[in-house]
Amino acid sequence: MNYAKYIDHTLLKANATKNDVIKLCEEAKKYNFMSVCVNPCFIEIAKEVLLGTDILICTVIGFPLGADTILTKENATIDAIKLGANEIDMVINIGKAKEKDFEYLHNEIRTVVDAARGNTVKVIFETCYLNEEEKILVCNAATLAGALFVKTSTGFGTSGATIEDVKLMRDNINSEMSVKASGGIRNSSDFLSFIKAGANRIGTSNGVAIIEELKKGV
Repeated sequence: MNYAKYIDHTLLKANATKNDVIKLCEEAKKYNFMSVCVNPCFIEIAKEVLLGTDILICTVIGFPLGADTILTKENATIDAIKLGANEIDMVINIGKAKEKDFEYLHNEIRTVVDAARGNTVKVIFETCYLNEEEKILVCNAATLAGALFVKTSTGFGTSGATIEDVKLMRDNINSEMSVKASGGIRNSSDFLSFIKAGANRIGTSNGVAIIEELKKGV
């Protein structure tokens, strides 16, 4: 199994620099990760470094709070695709999930899916703030809105991915959709546990260490 292709090699720190992003992309090329996940201002740099490879460029929308307006998220998505992003990880309006406002969530996600023009959209729940009913509600909204992934966390919340949340999300989306686990996945044991639970993609800044551990059989 090509475990490297499960990994979105991630750098979303506020103090990330151009050189940090170049390093991230060079690591992605060395290990042949599925994608790099960077803030929108670094899309063009990533595109330049990754030119000629099959490594995808993932970026984030409404990150990390999810509190931007739908129009803002739509325009940011359009801009990101124009700059060269292949995948969009959008944070839902978490307050609307707490209010169980299905119509708003569906409209928000659908707007971003349409703005992405056929490119992959992953819907970030920030599961640490939601109860089971609210998580299922967002799964339903994401499914009906045409998103291809549901994703656990930003990594900026009070906690990250859990095995239980990945299983819950897997059970409440259709068979054509995928689950991305992110937040707090730091070693090969965590990595394999989340894949076993049903995650199709792992968002982590520890991809290099994880693959090196797997090579050594740690």
